[in-house]
This record gives sequence, C-alpha cells and structure tokens, in this order.
Amino acid sequence: MSNDFGGLRDLYQEVIFDHNRNPRNFGELADATHHADGHNPLCGDQLTVYVQLKEGVVEKAMFIGHGCAISKASASLMTEAVKGKTVEEVESLFADMHAMLTEAHPEARDFGKLEVLSGVREFPARVKCATLAWHTLHNAITEARDTAKTE
Repeated sequence: MSNDFGGLRDLYQEVIFDHNRNPRNFGELADATHHADGHNPLCGDQLTVYVQLKEGVVEKAMFIGHGCAISKASASLMTEAVKGKTVEEVESLFADMHAMLTEAHPEARDFGKLEVLSGVREFPARVKCATLAWHTLHNAITEARDTAKTE
C-alpha cells in the first residue's frame, strides 16, 4: 500500500513542478474587471491576480508575480479551476480549498486537479504558500483594497 501512496505523492509533486515551470494563465489581463495583490512575507511570494467578471461569472483569470513552486503552482491551478464559475461558486471553492489545506479531515469534495495541493497540509509552513493565490483572488472579486497576506 505504501508504494501506491508514494506513487501518488510523486504524481502530485510532478503536477506541482509542471505548473511551476509552465504556469497556466500567467500574464497581465488587460481587460480585467477586478484585480488584487498578494504577498507572503515569510516566503517572499508576491503576485497579482486579475479576473474578468461578466454577469457574475469568471470569464478569465490570470496572474503575474514570483514565488516558490507551491505558490506559483497553486495560482496556476486556481486560474484554471475558476474559469466559468460564478462568484458564489468561487467563494465556496475558496472556503473548501482553505479547509482542505488546513484541516485534518476536511469535508469531502471532488477537487479535481486541485487535489494535488492536498499534500501541502502536511507541511504547515507551506500552507501559506498554497493559499496566497486564493486569498488574493478572494480580495479581487470582493474588491478588497488591502494586499492579501498570509501572515
């Protein structure tokens, strides 16, 4: 059984490395209707998340910035996951992602590709890296003026 878990962990790591090396939706979004900045002082991660909302639905989501592999991969996976979702669905996903990353037994949900981030829960210092993009997205769609921080 441990070999299966090890293989799954290796697969998850490869997906994270791939999204770090080749982030999806990386770049400024010129026609963004919402945007926010995020900063994780512990790791030095800094990013800006751009969202184009149309009638309460995320049409496009992109990000720019720099940071560790986990923060970039999380932002990349997030931008893919939220396209086509309503603001309410995004907020629900934000809450569920936070629970998945911080709770020992989060409520069951099909996270799809986002499941690769679940292993971060075992490394509490890295949870902030994984949640930065999500907090920044939340600030963008709620039009919060503050920089999203994980401290």
